[in-house]
Amino acid sequence: MAVLVCFLVKGDMFIDYVEIEVTSGRGGDGCVSFRREKYVPKGGPDGGDGGRGGDVIIEADENLSTLLDYRYKPFYKAEDGQPGGGALKSGHDGENIILRVPVGTIIKDLEKGDVIADLDAHGTQVVAASGGRGGKGNNHFKSSTNQAPRKATLGRPSIRLKLALELKLLADVGLVGYPNAGKSTLLARVTAARPKIADYPFTTLIPNLGIVKLHDFKTLVMADIPGIIDGASEGKGLGLQFLRHIQRTAALLFLIDGFASDVGAVYDSLYRELAEYDPDLVNRKIVKVINKTDIIEPKKLKTLQKKYPDFMFISAVTGEGIKELLERLERDLAERLK
Repeated sequence: MAVLVCFLVKGDMFIDYVEIEVTSGRGGDGCVSFRREKYVPKGGPDGGDGGRGGDVIIEADENLSTLLDYRYKPFYKAEDGQPGGGALKSGHDGENIILRVPVGTIIKDLEKGDVIADLDAHGTQVVAASGGRGGKGNNHFKSSTNQAPRKATLGRPSIRLKLALELKLLADVGLVGYPNAGKSTLLARVTAARPKIADYPFTTLIPNLGIVKLHDFKTLVMADIPGIIDGASEGKGLGLQFLRHIQRTAALLFLIDGFASDVGAVYDSLYRELAEYDPDLVNRKIVKVINKTDIIEPKKLKTLQKKYPDFMFISAVTGEGIKELLERLERDLAERLK
């Protein structure tokens, strides 16, 4: 089975939630001015308009994988528009500021609680805070009854927003299981990802992504989410910190240690945690898998296979059952797209 390149979200540099404050540029003021030229003693109004303030734009960039930069720099302001001048000269517009975030970032208005945008494709943008319009110069207020208006308008004020940036990874299949169930080993087996693997709980402290090559140029993206424990939906363990990353997945792979004292109870617990966090999660394609068949006693393995006929049995270490598992995932994803 071939594998394709993957990317891994690395170490404690992975930040998937930040709060920032952005301020657009203020519009420049309109100008009060009159034409002053030799031999033109009664020149008319020639005050120019103020420039528009800069926008705060947020753009998705596939080359980014973390919101780390915003952890250390939470304040951003676009440039103000410049005031208008005489001789009908308009002020310069303020420069926009573009904040680049990983693909899959959701932008929320913290004060209103509204979702402003879901940037789920490379290059997608949203204007989070629009710059203020420039004020009008006195040239606009000339009339037959007022040939020398001394009126101009002020530029519109800036907009200040407190935003939450929340990254949800984009993957086709999310690996769900208790710590030490073998999710990282499975990811390493079927992709080029090299997550940290060790024989103790919570080895994985960050989400890892790998790209699985199937055949005929077909691929799927698999995400190894840090182990779930009872109460995760309420914030216990790693809790809510990583459950958000399976909300975009099309299918879920429940991976259960074959040495669990009660496989059915483990599955029910995992299912319950996901349902309590987001009821929509359990309406997706679910593939139930028992791992570590290479070290399970043959008699016990037969008992498990008889008791749980709707489960697939694999060894992430030896590769036993992996081909059948990937074929099943491919079928499930294809059905979802119909």
